[in-house]
Amino acid sequence: MRYTVTTFKVRLEVAESGIRVRNSETAAIVARGIFNRLDADKEHFVVMGTNNKNQINGYKEVSTGTLTSSLVTPAEVFTAALRLRVAAIVCVHNHPSGDPISSPEDNDITRRIRESSEILAIHVLDHIILGGERFYSFSDRGLL
Repeated sequence: MRYTVTTFKVRLEVAESGIRVRNSETAAIVARGIFNRLDADKEHFVVMGTNNKNQINGYKEVSTGTLTSSLVTPAEVFTAALRLRVAAIVCVHNHPSGDPISSPEDNDITRRIRESSEILAIHVLDHIILGGERFYSFSDRGLL
């Protein structure tokens, strides 16, 4: 009798890209490159990390959900941030519907992540929602 054990790999990407997050548009462009590799029919939540000069040095997908939701907690977000050894983060998730407007759940998790960041001294630069060709930035709207 022979037994087979199936294993899986977890990928943590860290790279010195040199791309500086100057504004929400720059972050959204970088995020679209990451999201182009992911299933477009599901929500994904990604944490992009930056150094103290706001240069992106890595990212981690922390949650994959369904067509309409992706569950994430501040603990998962900051576990990724600590593993990436970053000074600041940009949170990004997508809306497969194509409408990037934030939901009450999006507003709640953003508030909770911001509150948690104060304790850990990891700055939250933005939370961006990608939808179709548009994006929604919490930072641009003064919500961070």
